[in-house]
Amino acid sequence: MLLFTLCTTCRAQSQCEYKITAFPANETINYNLYFNWQFIWIKAGTASLTTNKKDYKGQPAYTTSLVTSSSKKVDRYFMMRDTIMSIFSDRLVPLYYRKGAREGKRYYVDEMWYTYPDGKCQTTTKHLHDDGRKTAEKHLYNQCMTDMLHAFQQFRNIDTSGWKKGQSKNLSIAGGSDIVKARLLYRDDKTVKGDDGKKYPCYVISYIEKEGKKEKEIVRFFVTKDKRHIPIRLDLFLKFGSAKAFFSGMK
Repeated sequence: MLLFTLCTTCRAQSQCEYKITAFPANETINYNLYFNWQFIWIKAGTASLTTNKKDYKGQPAYTTSLVTSSSKKVDRYFMMRDTIMSIFSDRLVPLYYRKGAREGKRYYVDEMWYTYPDGKCQTTTKHLHDDGRKTAEKHLYNQCMTDMLHAFQQFRNIDTSGWKKGQSKNLSIAGGSDIVKARLLYRDDKTVKGDDGKKYPCYVISYIEKEGKKEKEIVRFFVTKDKRHIPIRLDLFLKFGSAKAFFSGMK
């Protein structure tokens, strides 16, 4: 019985697997963060995208984190301290997600655990709302689920050599009673200059979520056209305005 359960879980996970080719065991990419302030772009803080290979509950896994932090000067007007974390297996199967965000006077935390019982994907979610309330929920899906950060790392490992402008990849985002329908859209090619002074030929990729009958662009990624798909620039469309992150270096 135990063997059958393990095999079923393996089958459920294998449907969601990808081969990791884009990043090494450890990678840190740094950015300078800019906000649009009264039609003027000002340097407002820093951001970093870090990926490390380390075990999760006894199995090989990767932990990737996107951390954004406004500077003390900008904090006087609008403080932003966001940390988004995604943990996935060494075959890119999502295992855990967390977002902790302080945006202005708001502070909230979302956590989600993925499991794969009986050939399905189950998510257990906990929320700490900005008014102090705590809620939790559990959902069972008949398809592979993802979150925004995992979806981006998944995209970095896709062979895009045959992609054409206007092509998109559909996504199912977990996190609530309703599945959020999203997609990654290949918009264009563009040469982007990083804050390191270098120019990079990039794919322009939009992460778009469906809201009712309309679609809303959440992030626009400019990623290198090699197999690494390194994000050189990120355009963030926030509730309070917009921000941009420009590549400043990596190790």
